[in-house]
Amino acid sequence: MNYAEIKTCDIANGEGVRLSLFVSGCTHHCKNCFNPETWSFDYGKPFTNETEEYILSELKPGYVEGMTLLGGEPFEPQNQRVLLPFLRRVRAQFPNKTIWCYTGYLFDKELLSESRARCECTDEMLSLIDVLVDGEFVQELYNISLQFRGSSNQRIIDVKKSLAQGTVVPYHPKSGRL
Repeated sequence: MNYAEIKTCDIANGEGVRLSLFVSGCTHHCKNCFNPETWSFDYGKPFTNETEEYILSELKPGYVEGMTLLGGEPFEPQNQRVLLPFLRRVRAQFPNKTIWCYTGYLFDKELLSESRARCECTDEMLSLIDVLVDGEFVQELYNISLQFRGSSNQRIIDVKKSLAQGTVVPYHPKSGRL
Protein backbone atom coordinates (compact mmCIF):
# COMPACT_ATOMS: atom_id res chain seq x y z
CA MET A 1 0.00 0.00 0.00
CA ASN A 2 1.08 3.55 -0.64
CA TYR A 3 0.05 6.66 1.20
CA ALA A 4 -0.28 10.23 0.00
CA GLU A 5 0.21 12.16 3.21
CA ILE A 6 0.37 12.04 6.99
CA LYS A 7 -0.93 15.07 8.88
CA THR A 8 0.24 15.01 12.48
CA CYS A 9 -1.88 17.90 13.75
CA ASP A 10 -5.21 17.70 11.90
CA ILE A 11 -8.36 19.30 13.32
CA ALA A 12 -10.58 18.96 10.23
CA ASN A 13 -11.05 15.18 9.94
CA GLY A 14 -12.60 14.17 13.22
CA GLU A 15 -12.88 15.47 16.75
CA GLY A 16 -9.93 17.07 18.49
CA VAL A 17 -6.33 17.04 17.35
CA ARG A 18 -5.74 13.96 15.24
CA LEU A 19 -3.14 12.24 13.15
CA SER A 20 -4.57 11.69 9.68
CA LEU A 21 -3.29 9.06 7.26
CA PHE A 22 -4.28 9.61 3.63
CA VAL A 23 -3.96 6.26 1.85
CA SER A 24 -3.56 5.89 -1.91
CA GLY A 25 -5.94 4.00 -4.15
CA CYS A 26 -9.62 4.62 -4.79
CA THR A 27 -12.02 3.21 -7.35
CA HIS A 28 -14.94 5.58 -6.56
CA HIS A 29 -13.62 8.56 -8.56
CA CYS A 30 -16.16 11.00 -7.11
CA LYS A 31 -16.83 14.11 -9.18
CA ASN A 32 -14.81 17.02 -7.73
CA CYS A 33 -12.98 14.79 -5.25
CA PHE A 34 -10.69 16.92 -3.05
CA ASN A 35 -7.87 14.36 -3.49
CA PRO A 36 -8.02 12.95 -7.05
CA GLU A 37 -4.28 12.24 -7.07
CA THR A 38 -4.95 9.53 -4.48
CA TRP A 39 -7.09 7.53 -6.91
CA SER A 40 -3.93 5.81 -8.14
CA PHE A 41 -2.74 2.94 -5.95
CA ASP A 42 0.83 3.86 -6.97
CA TYR A 43 0.63 7.49 -5.82
CA GLY A 44 2.77 8.66 -2.92
CA LYS A 45 5.16 6.71 -0.76
CA PRO A 46 5.24 3.06 0.32
CA PHE A 47 3.65 2.36 3.72
CA THR A 48 6.59 0.71 5.47
CA ASN A 49 7.46 -0.45 8.99
CA GLU A 50 9.25 2.89 9.40
CA THR A 51 6.03 4.69 8.45
CA GLU A 52 4.13 2.69 11.07
CA GLU A 53 6.71 3.50 13.75
CA TYR A 54 6.58 7.19 12.85
CA ILE A 55 2.78 7.26 13.16
CA LEU A 56 2.86 5.39 16.47
CA SER A 57 5.40 7.88 17.87
CA GLU A 58 3.28 10.82 16.71
CA LEU A 59 0.18 9.36 18.41
CA LYS A 60 1.88 9.34 21.85
CA PRO A 61 1.21 12.90 23.04
CA GLY A 62 -1.82 13.22 25.29
CA TYR A 63 -3.29 16.09 23.26
CA VAL A 64 -3.68 13.79 20.23
CA GLU A 65 -7.18 12.33 20.50
CA GLY A 66 -6.68 9.70 17.85
CA MET A 67 -6.10 8.77 14.24
CA THR A 68 -8.18 9.24 11.12
CA LEU A 69 -7.92 7.11 7.97
CA LEU A 70 -8.94 8.64 4.66
CA GLY A 71 -7.59 8.90 1.21
CA GLY A 72 -7.96 7.53 -1.36
CA GLU A 73 -10.10 4.72 0.04
CA PRO A 74 -9.10 2.82 3.20
CA PHE A 75 -11.68 0.11 2.45
CA GLU A 76 -10.29 -0.91 -0.92
CA PRO A 77 -9.49 -4.59 -0.21
CA GLN A 78 -5.76 -4.23 -0.94
CA ASN A 79 -5.60 -1.32 1.51
CA GLN A 80 -7.54 -3.22 4.17
CA ARG A 81 -4.98 -6.02 4.07
CA VAL A 82 -2.22 -3.58 5.02
CA LEU A 83 -4.24 -1.40 7.37
CA LEU A 84 -5.71 -4.19 9.49
CA PRO A 85 -2.46 -5.35 11.15
CA PHE A 86 -1.49 -1.72 11.67
CA LEU A 87 -4.86 -0.88 13.27
CA ARG A 88 -4.37 -3.80 15.65
CA ARG A 89 -1.08 -2.20 16.76
CA VAL A 90 -2.67 1.23 17.16
CA ARG A 91 -5.54 -0.19 19.22
CA ALA A 92 -3.15 -2.25 21.39
CA GLN A 93 -0.82 0.67 22.11
CA PHE A 94 -3.47 3.37 22.38
CA PRO A 95 -6.72 1.78 23.59
CA ASN A 96 -8.16 5.15 24.69
CA LYS A 97 -7.54 7.01 21.44
CA THR A 98 -10.27 7.04 18.82
CA ILE A 99 -10.00 5.79 15.27
CA TRP A 100 -12.08 7.55 12.62
CA CYS A 101 -12.32 6.42 9.01
CA TYR A 102 -13.72 8.03 5.88
CA THR A 103 -15.03 5.72 3.16
CA GLY A 104 -17.03 6.07 -0.01
CA TYR A 105 -18.58 2.68 0.69
CA LEU A 106 -21.86 2.48 2.58
CA PHE A 107 -21.56 0.85 6.00
CA ASP A 108 -24.73 -1.25 5.89
CA LYS A 109 -25.10 -1.85 2.15
CA GLU A 110 -21.49 -2.45 1.11
CA LEU A 111 -19.19 -3.03 4.08
CA LEU A 112 -21.53 -5.43 5.90
CA SER A 113 -22.91 -7.07 2.74
CA GLU A 114 -21.37 -8.66 -0.33
CA SER A 115 -19.67 -5.97 -2.40
CA ARG A 116 -16.37 -5.17 -4.07
CA ALA A 117 -15.18 -3.75 -0.72
CA ARG A 118 -15.73 -6.93 1.32
CA CYS A 119 -12.74 -9.15 1.98
CA GLU A 120 -11.42 -11.33 4.78
CA CYS A 121 -10.33 -8.20 6.70
CA THR A 122 -13.48 -6.07 6.60
CA ASP A 123 -15.29 -7.24 9.73
CA GLU A 124 -12.24 -7.02 11.96
CA MET A 125 -11.22 -3.68 10.51
CA LEU A 126 -14.68 -2.31 11.27
CA SER A 127 -14.44 -3.65 14.83
CA LEU A 128 -11.31 -1.53 15.38
CA ILE A 129 -12.90 1.72 14.12
CA ASP A 130 -14.90 4.00 16.41
CA VAL A 131 -16.43 6.42 13.92
CA LEU A 132 -17.07 5.90 10.21
CA VAL A 133 -18.02 8.66 7.80
CA ASP A 134 -19.57 6.76 4.89
CA GLY A 135 -20.85 7.47 1.41
CA GLU A 136 -19.31 8.89 -1.70
CA PHE A 137 -18.86 12.64 -1.99
CA VAL A 138 -21.71 13.98 -4.17
CA GLN A 139 -21.02 17.44 -5.59
CA GLU A 140 -24.72 18.24 -5.96
CA LEU A 141 -25.18 17.63 -2.20
CA TYR A 142 -22.07 19.60 -1.16
CA ASN A 143 -22.67 21.76 1.89
CA ILE A 144 -19.84 23.72 3.51
CA SER A 145 -21.76 23.99 6.80
CA LEU A 146 -21.70 20.24 7.46
CA GLN A 147 -19.36 19.12 10.22
CA PHE A 148 -16.83 16.37 9.32
CA ARG A 149 -18.30 15.63 5.88
CA GLY A 150 -18.57 17.22 2.48
CA SER A 151 -22.00 16.27 1.19
CA SER A 152 -25.33 15.71 2.94
CA ASN A 153 -25.63 12.06 1.85
CA GLN A 154 -22.64 11.14 3.98
CA ARG A 155 -23.32 9.75 7.44
CA ILE A 156 -21.29 9.90 10.65
CA ILE A 157 -21.72 6.46 12.22
CA ASP A 158 -20.95 5.15 15.69
CA VAL A 159 -19.46 1.84 14.54
CA LYS A 160 -19.34 0.07 17.90
CA LYS A 161 -23.00 0.81 18.69
CA SER A 162 -24.05 0.00 15.12
CA LEU A 163 -22.35 -3.39 15.17
CA ALA A 164 -23.81 -4.18 18.62
CA GLN A 165 -27.36 -3.13 17.67
CA GLY A 166 -27.36 -4.46 14.11
CA THR A 167 -28.54 -1.13 12.69
CA VAL A 168 -26.89 2.17 11.75
CA VAL A 169 -26.50 4.34 14.85
CA PRO A 170 -25.49 7.94 14.14
CA TYR A 171 -22.48 9.31 15.98
CA HIS A 172 -23.06 12.59 17.78
CA PRO A 173 -19.93 14.72 18.02
CA LYS A 174 -19.05 16.20 21.39
CA SER A 175 -19.86 19.64 20.00
CA GLY A 176 -23.44 18.45 19.52
CA ARG A 177 -23.79 19.84 16.01
CA LEU A 178 -23.59 18.03 12.72
